[in-house]
Amino acid sequence: MSDTMHLTLTDRIEEPGNIIRLRFARADGAPLPPVTPGAHLDIHLADGALDLWRQYSLCSDCSQTGFYEIGVLRDPNSRGGSEAVHRLAQPGTAFKIEGPRNHFPLTETAAHTVLLGGGIGITPMLAMAQRLHDLGRDFTLHYCTRSADVTAFRQMIAAADWRDRVVFHFDDQPAEQRLDLARDLPPPAADTHLYVCGPQGFMDWVINTAEAAGHRTANVHREYFSATVDTTGTSFEVVAQRSGLTVTVGPEDTIAKALARAGVKIEVKCEEGVCGTCVTDVLEGSPDHRDKFLTEDERADGTMICACCSRACSKTLVLDL
Repeated sequence: MSDTMHLTLTDRIEEPGNIIRLRFARADGAPLPPVTPGAHLDIHLADGALDLWRQYSLCSDCSQTGFYEIGVLRDPNSRGGSEAVHRLAQPGTAFKIEGPRNHFPLTETAAHTVLLGGGIGITPMLAMAQRLHDLGRDFTLHYCTRSADVTAFRQMIAAADWRDRVVFHFDDQPAEQRLDLARDLPPPAADTHLYVCGPQGFMDWVINTAEAAGHRTANVHREYFSATVDTTGTSFEVVAQRSGLTVTVGPEDTIAKALARAGVKIEVKCEEGVCGTCVTDVLEGSPDHRDKFLTEDERADGTMICACCSRACSKTLVLDL
């Protein structure tokens, strides 16, 4: 379990494109736990009836320990998290935060690294770019947005020592400057690694194209901020072996919710299968994976499941709960 901290919001910086950059620090100025590129924070959003946890990637230089910095898009299609952050994030406000956790680690020994950020998916790439520069590694950062006018972090990038490694791509500009994966992806190689983050459609396009071109799945790293997930399906039973309970998961139900009603609590945060908080060990049965968190190898192994959204192919799942 990650440590829980109460951090104070010290700075709120308005960026283009309805994005805010938020800086958190300890009230007493003491150093924060160290982080690695790709790490994120779990932030508790509580206001009246609101009680949500949301995950945000760190975009700040991981070598400094005085503050954490994240970027948050105000998304009108969100489930309430981004709207709450934009409303509640006022300088001086204290937030309950867990982390940092890293499910998107950087391979620092790669001979060549390509970072691909779509929109707000640029945030973890900024920390990765700084780290790769500090290590003297070869890398390129492709940053895709709808328009130059709504491109956040441009001033930050312009001031960075690695600004010449960044290639901007704007949807409203001529086709030749847009991201062209046939042109912009390097040839597959054992020591070439790709990292992608952004909207689901953008990520699926990059991942599928890269793997079809011969890049190994293990070398195509991804982190989904959100995902469209269908949690419905045929009813099945879940046995919580250590608790001695059996529950039925109905067509519109989820494993986590069905177990919670029976008194077996699984911690859930994103509810979309992207953060990994609810990953649970499977002892028997065949999972029907609906998440975007587990790797293909982990799915094939069949020994873990994201209980917030995935279901069962078998009539019964036995979980280590």
